[in-house]
Amino acid sequence: MNHQERKLHPGWWISVLYFAQGFPHTIVNTMSVVFLKGLGASNELIGLTSFLSLPWVMKGLWGPIVDIYSTKRNWILRMELLCTILFLILAFGVLFPQAIPISIAIFAIIAFISATHDIAIDGFYLTVLNLDEQAFYVGVRNTAYRMAVLAGGGGLVFLAGDIAQKYSSGKSATGEILYNPIQLNLLGSSFSLHPLQLGWTIAFALASVIFLFIYAFQRFYLPHTPKTVFSETTTLSSSASFINSFKTYFTQYKVGWVIAFILLFRLGDALTFKMATPFLMDTPEKGGLGITTAEIGILSGTVGVIFLLVGGLFGGFLIAKQGLKTWIWPMAILQNFTNVFYWLLAKTQPDIFWAYVVNSIEQFTYGLGMAAYTVFLMQTVHPEYKASHYAITTAFMAMGVLIPGVFSGYIQASLGYQNYFLLSALSVIPGLLTIFFIPIDGKNKLTSIPRPGMDEENL
Repeated sequence: MNHQERKLHPGWWISVLYFAQGFPHTIVNTMSVVFLKGLGASNELIGLTSFLSLPWVMKGLWGPIVDIYSTKRNWILRMELLCTILFLILAFGVLFPQAIPISIAIFAIIAFISATHDIAIDGFYLTVLNLDEQAFYVGVRNTAYRMAVLAGGGGLVFLAGDIAQKYSSGKSATGEILYNPIQLNLLGSSFSLHPLQLGWTIAFALASVIFLFIYAFQRFYLPHTPKTVFSETTTLSSSASFINSFKTYFTQYKVGWVIAFILLFRLGDALTFKMATPFLMDTPEKGGLGITTAEIGILSGTVGVIFLLVGGLFGGFLIAKQGLKTWIWPMAILQNFTNVFYWLLAKTQPDIFWAYVVNSIEQFTYGLGMAAYTVFLMQTVHPEYKASHYAITTAFMAMGVLIPGVFSGYIQASLGYQNYFLLSALSVIPGLLTIFFIPIDGKNKLTSIPRPGMDEENL
């Protein structure tokens, strides 16, 4: 069977491609927080796991390597195979007594592989499709990305929590969930296992199976692109190309304000995001809402996802019709204003229904804001260095989430949840102010800018 006989409509392989991009990112940055909190990790440690995002910050350094060596298709397949193996290793690592440090180490390796995977995928998308096709399929790719978040942050988290819940013996006087340990015998040795360890082992093993199927699909149906052939001249100038990809990015118009906007626009979201799950899972006595792991899976994977997709699609539609310059301010204000709702949750500590309401509003406005944010990010890409420029841009975006995330646990421990979320609500102001100074092309229409959604790198 030749390559043309295996050719599929682009919507199919784009969907699988961006599901594959979102899935490992969700495991490292979303599922890991629920996993660690459930096993008793402190908020300070959870905040420090923001360092797991470092490969997404640094990926611009090796982005040109993906541009220059081999094909992006080969990079995609190799990284997917490595992720499949690492998910399986993670599933077994969770069973060990030192599950927390072991899993953090594996998460770090997955993060590096996934960041490289992202470079290849974004470069492949920008190379294989023309401008009209890129705009047309952004809705497909972002929906697929969110489906990965739904599958991981919703489905697999619920699965892990539901399995553990079968061994629950109720709650303590302080509201903490009590579990009966699972007694196992293996090769004549007996040992006990926390029910959440069993749940997460099954969840991560299933993640490995899912990624194996993704690899198999991509292996046969991902389009082939011509291999880059370097002449003696181009080989000698590879280092010059590497340097020039950075030079052209950092000499663009108003680059200082562009970088400031990318770093600061999501500051409030970054602070809220890292401590939102610990807040929801902590007991009311500790200032939280006492939500279980399974309930977190439902909360993350049902109504909130629907509202996020609707917000992203609606925001992209408005920008495509009237341009970024018209809508960036309304969308930015709506996205950032909703951080105050977490402060209200912390202040009133209502039942889980209100957590669903706040999550739905926050996800809808996040979709609106990220539609505008994504359009602006793609304007920073120079056609000659598509993969490396986009990697640099998204690296700055990841840095804007990593830095506040690292300190989030210590800040929350010092301030408590109420004051912490009030701080996160106020911290949106610097990012909003940078909008006054960034270059915005108000003439872009559907043929030159992506329409719906958000190019998720951290949430």
